[in-house]
Order: sequence, then structure tokens, then C-alpha cells
Amino acid sequence: MNRSRVQTTVFWTLVVLSLLTLSAPTLVVLGASFTSGNIITFPPDGFSLKWYAAIIGEQDLRDAFVRSLIVASICVLVSLPTGTLAGIALSKYHIKGGNTIQVYLLLPFTIPLIGSGIGLMLFFGQIGILGNLWPVGIATAVINLPFMIWAVSSSAASLDPDLEAAAMSCGAGPVQTFFNVTLPAVTPGVITGSLLMFILSLNEFLVSLLLVDARIVTLPVQIYNSIRSIITPDLAAVSVVFIAIATLAIAALDKLVGLEIFLKSK
Repeated sequence: MNRSRVQTTVFWTLVVLSLLTLSAPTLVVLGASFTSGNIITFPPDGFSLKWYAAIIGEQDLRDAFVRSLIVASICVLVSLPTGTLAGIALSKYHIKGGNTIQVYLLLPFTIPLIGSGIGLMLFFGQIGILGNLWPVGIATAVINLPFMIWAVSSSAASLDPDLEAAAMSCGAGPVQTFFNVTLPAVTPGVITGSLLMFILSLNEFLVSLLLVDARIVTLPVQIYNSIRSIITPDLAAVSVVFIAIATLAIAALDKLVGLEIFLKSK
């Protein structure tokens, strides 16, 4: 009995310490964003919302945020059809070299981002599109595409093939079967992957830093350029906005498909 109580105490102590360690940076940034002083301090020096008002009034931050939204939207538009079709194909069909393709999809996680970023920078520069905003969205889609494929594959793996066979036996062609049976069945995975791709692209820094110039910086790059000179509380407020967006995305994910499906797709 005593041994069991000790094990329980140790377990919950580790859980609490882990939660505190994971949440400490967020709590510090959150507190610093509400300071009434002119420098980042924690605990905050008083309470004020002036730094949130300040970021609304800063044109550079607003423009950079809009660019980040554009990049994230392009990433989703590129990865949505590509990742959906690839996920269904790898899950449902016996493709020659399928294992090789699966290994290839792991390359973005084995090659350092700096290597991928430099490779994309050289490629985009060679074909003459470097310095535009839309290639950044394509680059983030290429790098994070495995997340989309895995999410769709998880949903496709649970699809009963008899449903598709029944639809085709009733006269539905392959296209009708895909849109009326297959696609609705994998919709939870599509939604999960799309939200994940949007968040990852919105927060992508290293690749964006290599592919943009001073005229079209995204918000993470804008924040980086700002902290190279001085760290002010308005940057903490921007970070809190990012956290809020991620929280809303998770809430939408839970509402639309349920977090258990998202966790299974991992």
C-alpha cells in the first residue's frame, strides 16, 4: 500500500513538473504582454493593454501578419489536394515502391530545415521566382506535407472497402464513388491535416527567412528582425496573438472532428 502511494506521488509530481515546464514560457510571455512598463519584465510591471493597442497601430506588423496569412492559405491550397490524394493512395492501394515513397516522405524530418531552405532558395532563384510571396507557401507545403498525408491516411485506413464496392455495384463510377463515399469518409483527416498545415505554415520561420526579402517579410521574420535590436512588450503581445490563433484552431479541430481523431492521426 505504501509502495503504491509512493508510486502515485512520484507519478503526479512528474506530471505537474512536466506541465509547469511546458507552460512556463507561455505564462511568461502572457504576463509580459500585459506590462505597463516599456521593457519586458516578469512579473509584469503593472497591468495594461497598451501593447495590444500598439501592435494594431503598427503598419509593419499588420502587413507582415497579412503576408503570413497569405502564405498559410497558399500552403493549405497546395497541400489539400496533393496530401489528400497521396494519403488515400498510400493507404488504400498497393503501389509499387510504396515503402520507398513512405521513406521519402520522412525526408523533411531527417534533412535539417536549413538544408531544405537553402535547396529551395537555390531552386526558386534558378527559375526566377525568388523574392515573391507565393513560393514561400509552396515551400512550407513541401516541407510539412507528411503531416497532411498521415492525417488523411489515418482516416482512409478506417474506411470499409465494402462501402466503395457497394457504391460501384449500384452503378456509381470511380469519380462518383470517390466524391460520394471515399472523400466524405476521409473528411476528418482532411480537416485535421489542413488545420495543422495552416498552423505550421503560419509559424514557419527558418524557411521564410531564406526565401523572403525586406519587402515581403512574414510575421515570424518581422519579429526576428525586431528582437535583433531591442525586445519590447509589443513583441510579447504578438506572441500571445499567435498562441490565441493556435488555441482557436485546436478548438475548431475539437468541434469539427474531435481531438481523439487528431491524436490517432499522429
